[in-house]
Amino acid sequence: MPIKDILTVLDLAGDQPAAKYALEFGRTYDAHVTGLAVSFEPVVPAFAAAPMPVDYLQAAHDQAIAAANEAKKEFDEFARLAGTKTESRLAEVLTGGPLESVLVHCRPTDLVVIGQANPDKPEPMREILIETILFESGAPVLLVPYIGSKTFQPKNVLIGWDGSSTATRAIHAALPVLEKADQITVLVIEKKASKDGGQPGADVANYLARHNMNVTVNVVTNPQTGIADTVLNHVSDNSNDLIVMGGYGHSRMREFLFGGATREILESMTIPVLMAH
Repeated sequence: MPIKDILTVLDLAGDQPAAKYALEFGRTYDAHVTGLAVSFEPVVPAFAAAPMPVDYLQAAHDQAIAAANEAKKEFDEFARLAGTKTESRLAEVLTGGPLESVLVHCRPTDLVVIGQANPDKPEPMREILIETILFESGAPVLLVPYIGSKTFQPKNVLIGWDGSSTATRAIHAALPVLEKADQITVLVIEKKASKDGGQPGADVANYLARHNMNVTVNVVTNPQTGIADTVLNHVSDNSNDLIVMGGYGHSRMREFLFGGATREILESMTIPVLMAH
């Protein structure tokens, strides 16, 4: 399925690396790009000794809207310079509250692009935004590192393959990108050697090869580091410019918990990661 509609969640501060990536991505695939600025409304503490002054609440609301509108304005200017088909929108959410007002924008799209959490310029609810969009939107998610990306057209792609349905969905979502890549590596990490006699990853490699892709398989057995470090070390050693992988997690008391490897990769990523759940 071609990528013709992209939504990017805008940063409220900084250089907007995710928005810039989405716009260049959109230009490459002749896709429409929507920039979504999220206004985070202040929370009134239930335990407050006295009602919060109306003037304070109004000022906080106005400040949140102004920050979102400024992000929209920056996106619109980036879009003008990029010459990409775009529009910009605003969604209001209560800080710490449900994100349905964001999800309604994410569901009818081919791809959601959002920036990695930046420890130097933290965004409200960024981690829960990423997790909620990944697990509840039904759309694949492209995470862009806060340091930005050197390329907007991946040529050396790493696929994290474990045979799961989530990894399969990530590959299907990434097919338009994989078709433009020069080199694709299927990385299989096994805690111990497989006893079934077959070559791990051969099935998905054959599938991609039938799409006229240049594919190699790299099997790492009993790695000396964790899964996340093994993946990131491969990226460092082989100059990959995109990771494609499944995202793992489950809901518990409305808090989303990533699988350990997924969370570690998203915390330490240095190149974009395309994920599906």
